[in-house]
Amino acid sequence: MSNLPIYEMLAQAFAREGVDTLFSLMGDGNMHWATAMSKIDGMRVFHARHEHCACGMAMGYHSATGKVGVATVTCGPGVTQIATALTTASRAGVPMVVFAGESPINARWYNQALDQAPLVTATGAHYVRAHSPARMYDSVREAFYVARHERRPAVLGVPYDLQKLPMPGAPEYVSSSSLVPETGRTPPNPDILNRLAERLAAAQRPIILAGRGAVRSGAHEAIEALARASGALLATTLPARGMFDHDPFSIGVAGGFSSELARELFHESDLVVAIGASLTYYTVDGGALFPRAFVAQIDERPRGLKDGLPAADLFVRADARAGAEALARELTRYGTKTGFRSLKLAQRIAQAMPDTAQFVITPGTFDPRHVVAELDRVIPKDWEMVSGSGHQAYFQTHMRGRKPEQFHVMREFGAIGNAISIAIGVAAATNNGKVVLIEGDGSLIMHIQELETLKRHGIRMLICVLNDGAYGAEVHKLRQDGLDDSGAIFGRTDFAAIARGFGLRGTNVERLSQFSSLMREFDAQETAEVWNIPISDQVTSPTMRRLKARGHGVM
Repeated sequence: MSNLPIYEMLAQAFAREGVDTLFSLMGDGNMHWATAMSKIDGMRVFHARHEHCACGMAMGYHSATGKVGVATVTCGPGVTQIATALTTASRAGVPMVVFAGESPINARWYNQALDQAPLVTATGAHYVRAHSPARMYDSVREAFYVARHERRPAVLGVPYDLQKLPMPGAPEYVSSSSLVPETGRTPPNPDILNRLAERLAAAQRPIILAGRGAVRSGAHEAIEALARASGALLATTLPARGMFDHDPFSIGVAGGFSSELARELFHESDLVVAIGASLTYYTVDGGALFPRAFVAQIDERPRGLKDGLPAADLFVRADARAGAEALARELTRYGTKTGFRSLKLAQRIAQAMPDTAQFVITPGTFDPRHVVAELDRVIPKDWEMVSGSGHQAYFQTHMRGRKPEQFHVMREFGAIGNAISIAIGVAAATNNGKVVLIEGDGSLIMHIQELETLKRHGIRMLICVLNDGAYGAEVHKLRQDGLDDSGAIFGRTDFAAIARGFGLRGTNVERLSQFSSLMREFDAQETAEVWNIPISDQVTSPTMRRLKARGHGVM
């Protein structure tokens, strides 16, 4: 085995890390290794049309499977192209490993040479310089360890002339998973837990807010039991959307995307208990969502300061499920409470509309709220839902009855253009054709070339474009500030024609009643499809309207 080139041995090491899917864009710096990966039994390789999208696909693969996502790009410009994807993955806590070539280590001059490490580390990702043939296995293991244990991307940089040298004799590769500490669930400190139990027992209007940590911990049943015992309402962060949709006292998403009723109830709350939720700036709506509430946080890594704001008033360091179960046990000393819960409130929640504002709808277009309501009715509840960013993202937040594990969203960096590649990664992972991307036109067109990837790999998924012919967020902000909005308006691109040009199916939607028949036709065929849906640019989301009321344009 020691006579094999380094690139082949590195490919074997990746396979021993459990990698079974690779998202690639080839160049000089990675083509030998990528080819070796493609020869491994059971390995699936998807070739993207842009380096950013190769990484986005790896992020979507992780979101659908929980595994480390793996992508590969060449050196120099191949690495500069993935800065946005790496930053998004870093802020979203996505474990991802990128195999990146480096310029030849023995070359006098190379036109794609770049000191890649500073660029990568500036995004929040980890960089591993694999320059020692004798330590190649250590370098691979370090990259996967950082991805798994620290939940952030790692880039493995290997000079491509070095990759072709024979691998020095080395022991059998040992996976990084053997080095990740197994600590079990973190139990809460009894004294601090008792302080929280006293607060919860005394609260008259408590709300329990669950986040992504609660989803990962499998804490939903424990949290629901705690809410029943304390009389608390239930809410989630955006990534945990749908966790409690079946519960009559669930008020949906917390933050800038909250419904009118949820905002009213949060404003009345005297105690918010965040479980497995990091309480980001958006989750607390810049501190405006629950101004009267005492805030407690149950989290394995609580932070006193989050996004420039005090995160909470009381912190319980614990696993989400272990903390919720222990708090429920402690609460039994105080007896069951009614709290916020009443039949009248349950009826209000059941009947409430997320947004009741009225707008004049541009002729020939649809109210995006009506579009999303009809999509919610037509698209089966067991489908994977991928959400894009931008102004249109608010409306799909309120689709209900879908599991949080099947909702894929990464908006931590506020970057549009990510969602099509994330959706392809989800579709590649699930491989059942039950994936829908709901995206805006400005975001989708940024990486429209990936429709060719869908065609070439035979990936079946549905793309619903909410097409307002503009960068919606910018249009509404410009209008609010009384400025010319023409620079953000581009006209309504015919995405159906573009889809057909790539060999896919495409439909320009003229009536919302078409959705049912279009869904039946989609189910009957085996290719990806685009529904181009014109929406009115006069409908402004509540998030945008609040910005106007506050008198500034910073979200």
